[in-house]
Amino acid sequence: MSKMNLVVLPLALLVSGAVNAATVNPYYVGARAGGVHYADFDAKTGNDHWNPSQSKSIDKDDFAGGVFMGYNVTPWFAVETGYTWLGEATLKGDNAHNEKIEQQAIDLVGKFTYQATDALDLYTKVGGAWQFSHYKNKATGVSDRDDSLVATAGLGAEYHFTNNLSARAEYQYYHDMEVKPADTKINWDAHYYGVSLVYGWGAPAAVAPVVAEVVEATTIQLEPISAEMPFAFDSNKLSAEDKQRLEPIAQRLVNFPEAQLVVIGHTDSTGAEAYNQKLSEQRALTVATYLTKHFNIDPSRVSAEGRGELDPAASNDTSEGRAQNRRADVTTPGFEIEQEAVAAVAQ
Repeated sequence: MSKMNLVVLPLALLVSGAVNAATVNPYYVGARAGGVHYADFDAKTGNDHWNPSQSKSIDKDDFAGGVFMGYNVTPWFAVETGYTWLGEATLKGDNAHNEKIEQQAIDLVGKFTYQATDALDLYTKVGGAWQFSHYKNKATGVSDRDDSLVATAGLGAEYHFTNNLSARAEYQYYHDMEVKPADTKINWDAHYYGVSLVYGWGAPAAVAPVVAEVVEATTIQLEPISAEMPFAFDSNKLSAEDKQRLEPIAQRLVNFPEAQLVVIGHTDSTGAEAYNQKLSEQRALTVATYLTKHFNIDPSRVSAEGRGELDPAASNDTSEGRAQNRRADVTTPGFEIEQEAVAAVAQ
C-alpha cells in the first residue's frame, strides 16, 4: 500500500508524458505569423542525384502564417489542427530562369504542455502534416502540383495574459517536403518560426464563496462530508454524474480554506495484486486532480492513497460485489470553526 501526497502530482503526471497546463479552457483558436527557412534541398532525375544548391542560387527564406484550433483533452495534453502558408522558395538558374515552389500544410498534432509558472507554459508538438506544393517554371512552362503526408514537430512557450487570452513564440519543423516536376523529384525541409495570438474558452465558472454575516463568536463543529465514487471495470475515468456527486465536497473545500481532502482508491480482486494497487492509486489521483484543478484547491490540502484490493466493501464472489469494490472513497473530515467567520454554515 503506497501513499501519494498531491504536492508531487506533477511527478505522477510526468510518468504519462507531461504535466499541467496553465489554462483549463477546453477549446481554443489562434492565428500565427512569422518566417520560414528552407534547408537540405535534394533532387533526383531518373537514377541521378544532384544538389540544386550546387548549380542554382536559392532564396531560402520567406514569410509564413496560418490559423489553428485545438481541444485540451487534459490539462497537459491537447489535440491541435490548423492551416499554415509556408511561403515560396525561388531557385534562380542561368539566364534569370527562376523556378518557384509554393508550399502549404494542414497539421494534426498532439500538444504536450508543462506549466513553468502560473502564467507561462512550455510545450512540444508532434504529429503529421498534409503538405501541398506548387512548382512553376515560367521559362519552360512546366508546372506541377504535389501533395503528401510529412512528419512535423515543434516546441514553444505560451504566456497567459488572462484566463482567455495568451500569446505564443514557437518553432515548427516540416520534414522532407517534395515536388515532382517532369521527371525530377525535389525534396527539402521547412523550418517555421513565429508568434501566435490564442483565444480560449469553455472553462467552468469559478465557484463563488459564501458571503457570511458576522455574528457573536461561537465554536461549532462541522461534520465530515463523504462520497463514494464508482468506477467501471479497469477504468479511472470520471463521468458527469460522478462530478455532480463531488459538488458538496468541492463547495466545502472552496468555502473553508482549513478543510482537508482525503481520497482512497479501491479495486475488486480481478487481476494481479500489483496491477490493482496501481489502478487504485490512479483512481484516487483522478478524483484529487479534478478537485484541485477545477476548483483551484491548494494540493497541500489534499492526500490521495490507493489500497488496491485489500479493503473490499462487498464480497468479490459476485459481479454485484465486485462492482461495489471498484470505487474511490472521498472525504473532507470534520473540524471546528469560529461561527463569527460564517453566520450560516455551508457544506
